[in-house]
Amino acid sequence: MNGLPAEKIKINAADQDIAAAKRVVNIEINGLKALEASLGDDVALAIRILSKVTGRAVVTGMGKSGHVARKIAATLASTGTPAFFVHPAEASHGDLGMITKGDAVFALSNSGETTELADLVEYCKRFEIPLISITGRAESTLAMAADASLVIPQADEACPMGLAPTTSTTVMLALGDAIAVALLEKRGFSSDDFHALHPGGKLGRRLLKVRDIMHGGTELPVIGVDTVMSAALIEMTTKGFGCVGVTNEDGTLAGILTDGDIRRHMSDDLTMKAVADLMTIDAKALHPDTLASEALHFMNEYKITNVFVVADNRPVGVLHIHDCLRAGVA
Repeated sequence: MNGLPAEKIKINAADQDIAAAKRVVNIEINGLKALEASLGDDVALAIRILSKVTGRAVVTGMGKSGHVARKIAATLASTGTPAFFVHPAEASHGDLGMITKGDAVFALSNSGETTELADLVEYCKRFEIPLISITGRAESTLAMAADASLVIPQADEACPMGLAPTTSTTVMLALGDAIAVALLEKRGFSSDDFHALHPGGKLGRRLLKVRDIMHGGTELPVIGVDTVMSAALIEMTTKGFGCVGVTNEDGTLAGILTDGDIRRHMSDDLTMKAVADLMTIDAKALHPDTLASEALHFMNEYKITNVFVVADNRPVGVLHIHDCLRAGVA
């Protein structure tokens, strides 16, 4: 026994574990810095090739490179570049038929000598399909065969034996992300496009717009500015929002009549009064393209439960705070 208390031994072991974890992160950070410094014309060429492809980006790799390739394919597909992963071994047994002349192949191999990629490379050459490679050696077979050869900089693997792919796979993944985002910007891929590809989950809900959840058409409570209160009350009750939009003759929004306005003007002759005398002028309104999350914040800020949605100052919808909550916007 070394005479140290058990608790002291545990603390020392934890410190060693944290130090090892930090060492790995620092090694991989250095690899990413080297990657940043190495980016040049070869990356621009790869982006140009992918931006002109009329089909899909077919991403491939074996082993750990294959796992990275799957992630790159998923990132490309979700940011506006149609892409999918093909296993190089399966490609040799029929999956080459997935690749067409309109596609480009994006192959990953740290050594650049992965034998399972040989048939894919030959297929690309035979049918003049653009080939982009990410390797760790510029003189490798894969790099020499590629139309755009991306060579990741030499960097220490985080594995103390230098055997397990760690830094190299991190750098490959970062390079794939860099290309995907550069393509996104080159194509002018917008948040609308992103939402169209991510309709589910929290991300999809964050990108919902007011137009996606508002009530319009026959549900929209709207009356003319010359309407009397008796008719306004019927419209308000029928539509059930506790408010009604008041429009000018040209259809623009003149004001909003709410339950609160009615309570503040209660009298025996209420039903005979003109709506214009009770309505709130210059009421708050939103544009249809406002994010639903912003609309929820807006209603919370102004302590209102309903807000009209206008385009060219004409009411096109009404949004209730419960609509945002039902859509999962929070």
